[in-house]
Amino acid sequence: MKTLVFLLLPLFTLSEVLNDFTQCSQYFLDDTAPVFKAPTGVSVKHICQCLWDEDDNKKFLYATLYSTTWKIPIYSAYWFGKESTGRCDVWYIEPQLDGENEPCMRPKGSKIKNNQAVSSDYKNSGYDKGHVYPVMHTYNHLAMLATSTLTNAAPQKSKFNKEDWKEHEKAVIKDLASCKKAYVVAGVAPDTTAAKVNNKITVSKFFWRATCCLNSNDVYIGKAYFGPNNNDKVEEKTVQELETLLKSYYEIKIFPSIPKKSKIPRNANPCN
Repeated sequence: MKTLVFLLLPLFTLSEVLNDFTQCSQYFLDDTAPVFKAPTGVSVKHICQCLWDEDDNKKFLYATLYSTTWKIPIYSAYWFGKESTGRCDVWYIEPQLDGENEPCMRPKGSKIKNNQAVSSDYKNSGYDKGHVYPVMHTYNHLAMLATSTLTNAAPQKSKFNKEDWKEHEKAVIKDLASCKKAYVVAGVAPDTTAAKVNNKITVSKFFWRATCCLNSNDVYIGKAYFGPNNNDKVEEKTVQELETLLKSYYEIKIFPSIPKKSKIPRNANPCN
């Protein structure tokens, strides 16, 4: 069955819906995922996003914590990439989130409706499908393809998506270009008071991003960014300031681990 799908759709997207991020922990600083506490009544799923490559090998490409209650990602974690890639907006869904016994994502599914968004939900909604892990931060062609999954997207005002947030994504590229390694966690905060998209998808109150860069002096440096989903300007913050801001929506410690390779005292967290 896997071979047939591969022949019909080369580089067909796959994800693993799991109880933790063990299979894709390499995308977190020191293999340690953020410490996250969901609000009461909010369910989340751990997704290791991956693809079958041309040799039919499974390649994990990033990690996503997804809320089946809000039907948007809480965050996606990834390595910052410097490669310039093209773009392919074939949007996929995750069958496993709705109980189907199929590991591979696919473009559509008749039973996909209860626990995740689908492309038709966004039609005439006034919102774009806003990438959390953006195409321009990907490090190879497979990663680029894997970003266009609805488990990595949240409702984003079109003007904000195409202007201020896009300029922010470009600025991050310049900021991280000289890093030996850069870990990024990017997500959204839910606006639970706003009308849902298609009476189903929780609107994003704001988009956020936190970066942890290992520079040429082997020192880790952390930064954070906050962008209201109403066309306001993107603000730079410390990671701690961002975590404090997020407490109104959920509790998260974005970089909970002290990096092993860092020229600072071990009792301080350089990316916080």
